[in-house]
Amino acid sequence: SAAKEMSYSGFEVSSTVGSTSRRIFSKKSNLPVIVLSACAVMAACCFFSQGRLLSTMASVRRGATGISGMRAPSFRNHHPNPVRGLTSCQANGLPIDLKGKKAFVAGVADDQGFAWAISKCLVEAGADVSLGIWVPALGIFKKSMQMGKFDESRKLSDGSLMDFEKLYPLDAVFDTPEDVPEEIATNKRYAGESDWTISEVANLVEKDIGKIDILVHSLANGPEVRNPLLETSRKGYLAAQSASAYSLVSMVQKFGPIMNEGGSVLSLTYDASNKVVPGYGGGMSSAKASLESDTRTLAYEAGRKHKIRVNTVSAGPLGSRAARAIGFIERVINYSYKNAPIEKELSAMEVGQTAAFLLSPLASAITGQVVYVDNGLSTMGLSLDSPTLKAEEEQTA
Repeated sequence: SAAKEMSYSGFEVSSTVGSTSRRIFSKKSNLPVIVLSACAVMAACCFFSQGRLLSTMASVRRGATGISGMRAPSFRNHHPNPVRGLTSCQANGLPIDLKGKKAFVAGVADDQGFAWAISKCLVEAGADVSLGIWVPALGIFKKSMQMGKFDESRKLSDGSLMDFEKLYPLDAVFDTPEDVPEEIATNKRYAGESDWTISEVANLVEKDIGKIDILVHSLANGPEVRNPLLETSRKGYLAAQSASAYSLVSMVQKFGPIMNEGGSVLSLTYDASNKVVPGYGGGMSSAKASLESDTRTLAYEAGRKHKIRVNTVSAGPLGSRAARAIGFIERVINYSYKNAPIEKELSAMEVGQTAAFLLSPLASAITGQVVYVDNGLSTMGLSLDSPTLKAEEEQTA
């Protein structure tokens, strides 16, 4: 009878055991029978847990290979036998089900970055995904899609090609049309496009799609990112804050009212927010620190006001087009490989899968968090390949 009371999910077993324990100390209880019942429950729990563990291990083994469609720099020359990360966003074991959910992802520019990987994993999970693309990049993106340049990266686990519900021009530096300066409004790179400020795009999304469930902010720009902080101008510093941090605040302001209760917002950050990364300048480290602080505050305010969650993923280095703007991304990737607890290259799909989980109902109790997806590099206090450490090792050898 005790076994029959055990919930399939495994979450109610403790209450059954607890009630059994209470019956043991009852004066009228049949002690031997109850003890045997408790043992049966615990044995069932162990069997159930072992089965789930073996299933999970099998799932991990199955997930080690798959369709990636993601192009990332290879370091096989440096590491003859690299350990590969997850390359498929197809769920194994416990599924992430986003069927019927509507998502808006801001920041896709090509098929190489985190925003693309997140979009792909959301589509794999069943979500309808619309994109907000930087206005000057929209034409190139559409043409690349039409010419089939992204076809390999668009392949889903069932062999079909990923498609998007809508493509919207977006410049998240501007909240309303009144904020757009004349030199931008008349710029030929913006010619032919309209309604691309945050408030205008939110209005269009509500008109075209209705309420949404998922909002992804994958936006960052620091015009002076290669300048040390001591050589960064006020204009450059504030520009980094505006594009990389305040844009999240503005998007939650404008999109929050058109999100369903239980919806989720996700942004992307970097560990330079709380550690010194020489070369990541121009105020970008400060912008990421602001983004993480704002994530916590927005989680509270938007949680109470709109009943939505807000989190951010701190991703490790990836050789995307945007990351190459820093100028030394290949060295950072190699540094991560040599010093992270998990010695392998980071896959964009690993970030995409984590994002899909955080954006799903499975993460309904997680909000206001910075979730690290970096092979554990952020946990390290010393670099294993430090010349100083190596010199000391040689002396003691």
